[in-house]
Amino acid sequence: MLQPGEILVEGERIRAVGTSVEHPQGAKVIDLGDVTLLPGLIDAHVHLFLHPGAEDLQTVEESVPWRTILAEQAAKADLMAGFTAERDMGTEGAGSADTAVRNAIDHGLILGPRMRVSGNAIDILGGHEDANRFNPAAHVPSNADYANSSEQLVEVIREQHKEGADFVKIYETGPDKMIDGVLHTPYQYTEAQLVAAVEEARRLGTTIGVHAQGEPGTLYAAEAGVASMDHATQLSDETMRLMREKDIPALPTFAIFKYFAEHAASPDVAAREHAMLEYKIREFKKQVAAGIPFAVGSDVGSFPHGTQAVEMELMVRYGMKPLAVLQADMMEGAKVLGWQGQIGLLKPGYFADIVAVPGNPLQDITDVEHVSFVMKGGSVVRQ
Repeated sequence: MLQPGEILVEGERIRAVGTSVEHPQGAKVIDLGDVTLLPGLIDAHVHLFLHPGAEDLQTVEESVPWRTILAEQAAKADLMAGFTAERDMGTEGAGSADTAVRNAIDHGLILGPRMRVSGNAIDILGGHEDANRFNPAAHVPSNADYANSSEQLVEVIREQHKEGADFVKIYETGPDKMIDGVLHTPYQYTEAQLVAAVEEARRLGTTIGVHAQGEPGTLYAAEAGVASMDHATQLSDETMRLMREKDIPALPTFAIFKYFAEHAASPDVAAREHAMLEYKIREFKKQVAAGIPFAVGSDVGSFPHGTQAVEMELMVRYGMKPLAVLQADMMEGAKVLGWQGQIGLLKPGYFADIVAVPGNPLQDITDVEHVSFVMKGGSVVRQ
């Protein structure tokens, strides 16, 4: 850490970093006082098209245009909280509407982070995001795109790519149950099916992130070589070995698990959610000890946008060091989003995505929850 610190920004990129840098004639000087400057925060698992409330009913009750307007507001809230880059892990039934939000941000029409978008997630018939609890005669649509075979996975990936998706999100595990204190979750795609999907994504120059809660789905995903293991509650020793070998990060998404436990609809649901969270914490400690890579993803959407920096606080609370969490967020996050060498560091040539926080987050990680200044691509968006 440099102290004092100065950054010279030219256009949308960083030109110099040091305790003192050149001050070109006519340059604008921004003195932020006694703060810590960090690279812009990265959230590798968000849902711009969700807001607090019943997820399944949002697809049924709200039009895609209305949800898109709310998504624009969510993107702005995340940026103002210091998140200058994000990966939107599924529009939950809004199809490729996230491409419009991404493009509007890129064209400067609205405020928001740099976005990687997937469109709808991909799911099996009767799977994790299907409308399983509704009257079948009502034909309530799924929140995801169906694919029930390797051939259908390839077809859907091609269609989503045509519609503007940057990457692919697949539901690899289905409904979760705690039985005698152990997570049980069915896999949805075989290893061979995931391999077909990964190969097609690679052909298109993109990657796959999977919703994968536990075994054996997590093992199949690691064997197939996905780009990220999202949620990753239950990982076997072999799965963790493969994740280390292939540099596949886990994204614990503690924030959403904690939110669900604290905002349950009934005491029975609260007990189940707390049991899941406690199990997840125990397994996370094993994962940290095993040395697998991590990135930071909050699953924000079902809880309010702009509050997701709490994910880093929880990762520290449950076993990681503050420095390791910051590295997971910025360095591993840049890799997951496909912007390695562009974001995640305060370094010459990188995008000038810069945030300021009080104190020293290496000593108190909660400082990242109190961002006071945000610059994205050389433009000040919050001061």
